[in-house]
Amino acid sequence: MAKYPFLSEGWTQAAKALREEAGDAGSVVPGSVKMNLVITEVPFGDGNIDAHLDTTAGQLDMDLGHLENPEVKVTLDYTTAKAILIENNPQAGMQAFMAGKIKVEGDMAKLMAMQTATPDAKSLEMAGKLRDITE
Repeated sequence: MAKYPFLSEGWTQAAKALREEAGDAGSVVPGSVKMNLVITEVPFGDGNIDAHLDTTAGQLDMDLGHLENPEVKVTLDYTTAKAILIENNPQAGMQAFMAGKIKVEGDMAKLMAMQTATPDAKSLEMAGKLRDITE
């Protein structure tokens, strides 16, 4: 299986293909949030990536670009984003937040609800597949 740098064009396309393949069997996310992400210190491209997470349809949709009218905007570095979103390491996120490396604008309660949610078996399976395509 091909591996790509997290959030690269190749990774984004492969992740979309995995979500489409999973269909209704994909990640089910409790709660609802529209979140824009600004990922800094990216080791490729111009150094920053704009991305988003949207769970308003009941499943995790992550893609490049920003949503209109997000409920929360999070700015964090590439290594921390990868640790949280791919390696499923919430401790890395908490440590970075406490160290002032994560900036949050908007509805902090939405962000906290996402962190405290317990992933179901489908979500864990999809997370494993995303790890498999990530360098």
